[in-house]
Amino acid sequence: MATLADFSNEKKYKAIVKKTSRLTPSDAEEVRELVIEVQDPAFHCAVNQSFGVLVAANGDFGNAYHHRLYSVADIPETGHNKTILTMLVKRCFYIDEFNGEKYSGLASNYLCDREKGDAITITGPHSLPFEVPADHSANLILIGMGTGIAPFRAFIKHIYQNIPDWKGQIRLFYGAKSGLELLYLNDHDGDLTSYYDNETFEAFHALSPRPHMNDPIAIDQALILRAFEIVHLLSLTNTYIYVAGFKDIKNKLDETFAKILGSKEQWETRKAELIAGKKWAEIIY
Repeated sequence: MATLADFSNEKKYKAIVKKTSRLTPSDAEEVRELVIEVQDPAFHCAVNQSFGVLVAANGDFGNAYHHRLYSVADIPETGHNKTILTMLVKRCFYIDEFNGEKYSGLASNYLCDREKGDAITITGPHSLPFEVPADHSANLILIGMGTGIAPFRAFIKHIYQNIPDWKGQIRLFYGAKSGLELLYLNDHDGDLTSYYDNETFEAFHALSPRPHMNDPIAIDQALILRAFEIVHLLSLTNTYIYVAGFKDIKNKLDETFAKILGSKEQWETRKAELIAGKKWAEIIY
């Protein structure tokens, strides 16, 4: 799996913040949507790509800059020698495991504090592992956690707006702490719900049973509730699984798919087939 060190930050571009808005209410974790404009004709970014953000660091470990990758959260707009990108940013904090102190995430807090008109430095574009299958009757199981909805939002919009002969089934499983943190699938900013009318698209929510505690998001339960359909989709040779989320999702998904297919061995065999056929892809952060 690729790490940040594998992505070059040598090509840098100036981007201007055109819009910043909070998507979650004040009593939930802060997630913001930023719309930025790159006024450089040399920069091109597609829906299946990401870009980096460079933030000045304090020089710890010899690093002058902190480099963080972000997926495009909407279809990039191009024209007149400029590119407009949409991104999702969650204001993050972490606890130092040695001294127990709370620290602000460098890139996330920097971006959440930007205002309209501010300039930021971006890199890229960088490749994402999520490709639209050449077979437009292929099936997609998309699993996103938190801001992991970003690449899938752009991906789904691209399919239904730009691929008129798409016939494959798309199943989106989206996990969030609470209904207040469901992005693009709620009453306030539910543009993905517009695809509910399409016969090939369904989305399923997975929430924490106690959103104000540290209980894990019940993505496993959301999948198990659709076990019959997942077994059917995995019996087909043209089914893809794409995952975007926190690092602790990997073991949970392996356990859940093993339960759905009946054994660990059956899932390991099927997953190996998916990986070998380039039908399994993940972005883990």
